[in-house]
Amino acid sequence: MAEAAVEFLLENLKQLLLYRSKSLSGVREQVEKLEQDLSLFKSFLEDSTRKRRKDEYLRKLTREIRDIVYEAEDVIETFMIQAAESTSKSYFTRAFSSNKLHAITKEVENVGRKASVIYSERGRIDFASVIAGEGRPEDLEAPFLIQDNVVGFEDEVEKLIGYLHEDTEQLDIISIIGMPGLGKTTVAGKIFCDPRIQFEFPFRIWVYVSQEFTRKNVFLSILKEFTTISDLYHKSDQELAKLVIDYLERGKFLIVMDDMWTPDDWYKLKVALPKSNKSSKVLITSRHEEVAWSANCNRPPHKLRFLNPEESWLLLRSEVFGKYDCPVVLEGFGRVISAKCEGLPLAIVVIGRILAKKFSPSDEMSAVENAWEKVSQSVTKYLNEDPGEHMEKIISLSYDNLPYCLKACFLYFGIFPKDFEIPVWKLIRMWIAEGFIQQKPGISLEETAETYLEDLIKRNLVIIDKMRPDGRVKTCRIHDMLHDFCKTEAGNERENFLQEMNYVGGGFEPPISCVQRYRRLCIHSNVLNFLSSKPYGPRIHSFVCFSKEEINLPAEKISAIPAAFKLLRVLDVKPIKFTKIPSDLYYLVHLRYIALSVNLGVLPPAFSKLFNIQTLVVDTTSRTLEIKADISKMIQLRHLKTNASATLPKADKSSKESEKIQTLGMISPQSCTEELYIRARNLKKLGIRGRLALLLDGKSGSFDCLGKLDYLENLKLLNDVFPSPISEGKLPGLPPHYKFPPKLKILTLSNTFLDWSHMCVLGLLENLEVLKLKDKAFIGKYWEVASGGFCCLKALHIGRTDLVAWSASHHHFPRLRCLELKNCEELQDIPIGLADIASLQLLDLHHTPNAAASAKRIEAKKRLQEEPNTKVNGFKLSIFPPDV
Repeated sequence: MAEAAVEFLLENLKQLLLYRSKSLSGVREQVEKLEQDLSLFKSFLEDSTRKRRKDEYLRKLTREIRDIVYEAEDVIETFMIQAAESTSKSYFTRAFSSNKLHAITKEVENVGRKASVIYSERGRIDFASVIAGEGRPEDLEAPFLIQDNVVGFEDEVEKLIGYLHEDTEQLDIISIIGMPGLGKTTVAGKIFCDPRIQFEFPFRIWVYVSQEFTRKNVFLSILKEFTTISDLYHKSDQELAKLVIDYLERGKFLIVMDDMWTPDDWYKLKVALPKSNKSSKVLITSRHEEVAWSANCNRPPHKLRFLNPEESWLLLRSEVFGKYDCPVVLEGFGRVISAKCEGLPLAIVVIGRILAKKFSPSDEMSAVENAWEKVSQSVTKYLNEDPGEHMEKIISLSYDNLPYCLKACFLYFGIFPKDFEIPVWKLIRMWIAEGFIQQKPGISLEETAETYLEDLIKRNLVIIDKMRPDGRVKTCRIHDMLHDFCKTEAGNERENFLQEMNYVGGGFEPPISCVQRYRRLCIHSNVLNFLSSKPYGPRIHSFVCFSKEEINLPAEKISAIPAAFKLLRVLDVKPIKFTKIPSDLYYLVHLRYIALSVNLGVLPPAFSKLFNIQTLVVDTTSRTLEIKADISKMIQLRHLKTNASATLPKADKSSKESEKIQTLGMISPQSCTEELYIRARNLKKLGIRGRLALLLDGKSGSFDCLGKLDYLENLKLLNDVFPSPISEGKLPGLPPHYKFPPKLKILTLSNTFLDWSHMCVLGLLENLEVLKLKDKAFIGKYWEVASGGFCCLKALHIGRTDLVAWSASHHHFPRLRCLELKNCEELQDIPIGLADIASLQLLDLHHTPNAAASAKRIEAKKRLQEEPNTKVNGFKLSIFPPDV
């Protein structure tokens, strides 16, 4: 990813010039020159992005720029390592052959010279045609495909036709959105040709917009349905727009605007549409949700769904055999093939055409069966070998349309395994560590990263898996076809962005010897075999492993990773269990993100040598973790997470370091000192595990300190009194509500054994939106909710309690959206008054069998409220295990 690589290196150079000025003696001038060269052709890369896929010279030029940037990046980072500190110097003097300042100076000069030569060739590129899109044919032909049998979308078609028959006060715009290949155009085409629509709308006009449209061509496409356009080519866009309005005002029309890409496209075209013609409709298809909302902010876009397994099989069978039956011996393989397309119609159609070529009534059935079996084993391979490269072409349109900052973020999804449920917390912090997220004034890197993810979701390139109770995305994934595209586009032959290692036929593919060429590496199986092969990746910046199996790393392999990859920025290897921390790990001073698992109770002092660390995640088999590393020296540290109760080293009260820390947990109550909170004053998320009674005793480290955390939004309190029995951990009560952090939005309690009467304290927390009462947080048979509280609560989770009954109504939880009850086996009833909460959207029961009947009564009451004049936003009841 050349654009992202340039951006990251420029930021690296700025940091180097700003913070390591003394280390640059002898090379500062060359570094400044390189910075200038890189800035010059950054715009070249942005301007040429769409043209590259069609222009071999541009592709070659971009690869040269990418390679030069990567080379410069490695040279600069090697220099930074050698200049870091004396222990690192000696280590990297042994590790690198180019270890003298003079040699590095020459390398920087060479890189700068190459960059200047390449940019000097910029004049050979016709950027006017790249940007303005000149020289294209006037009539853009639409990929308009109407299938007689739109399998699986009959319900979608009927719903949309219903929208087209609705009466409105002005011209109505309806939008169909979805990911590439989902069938938006096919559904719109089916509607366009439906006899009911033909009868309803005397004027029906299909306009293919695309990325490369001109207003004049679109207006002429509309006008040719009414008049001869041969004499209209000389007219201006404004004159043509007035003519279009004149004709459209005369009757009832339906215009389909297929494949619209940006809100700006809509604003350019809507000037020719008469708002006053309230009987007419415009139907838009787009990959981008933003387009739909721009066109009509009063009607939510219709998001096309994926096909279910049965619909997928019916479509595949129809594509291969038409009206004929599928031979029984082929059905099993056919269902496997259709399932691997994950409900994406275009993939099913493409693979269906491939299968049709592998079936002929005159062929031996055994040969056909063997051919289908091979396809079923590698659907992706055959899709990519399609002569028309239809799948890749369709997806590449969306990819090429991304801003350069989103391209790297999107390709990064290829580093995760297929069908992997990706935690958003992990994803965006890996993006930040990679340098994909640019700092914006007044906005944190994490907030910017979330907006990037939201953009990819709105472009229908990323799928939401789970939502958080506060409405933010918790986990996400991408469709298999998009995952395949990411890995292909990011591979060594194109972007050299990332590479997955696969164990095939007794060896690795690609071969171990190729690792030295790659920038990022992922491996999700046969990890020990890989590390035993002694890989060498001098250019590897990221190494990740998301194996489903736990891997115990033998003592002799402890140093395999740091020995192989010395320029690591990202190391996420939680499936691998380390029995000790390899000493050479501390020389990887470019590490920004670490996630690993250890069988240790101590985090060594040497961790503080990793001064670039932003995110440190340590899972341990121990209940406690003594952190001996001085985190104040880790000046970039933003997030420290561990599953154990971590004890932090005593902090210097006068220190102003650690101000960047946003996440801290889990830590012991003993570590919750005033000194810590003074240093970590910008904490947003805090987890405390241990004897919580120590926080309530009024001594040093008391709960009063928490109230000084003005930015804390998320607090998790896990009461752990081991080795004493859990029941002995009962807390006598809670502090007054005014001692809680003032901006607290999310609170989690576990094993606190509080009486329900203390819930009134939590009800007075003015900003509380999410309350999670985990295992035995509260105990008692009856809970009567006090009035005047929980004014902002949106989500309530109650788990593993002896609660039998509770009394509440919509007055007590006026904004509640989600109620989760898990393992509340004694609970008999859920208050029926909760059905009157207008905002309630989800009631989720998990192993709470006795309350199922009352939950169904609430569902029935919510359904009765769904009258035409009552706005109820899709209430859902979930009961597990379901009724038999």
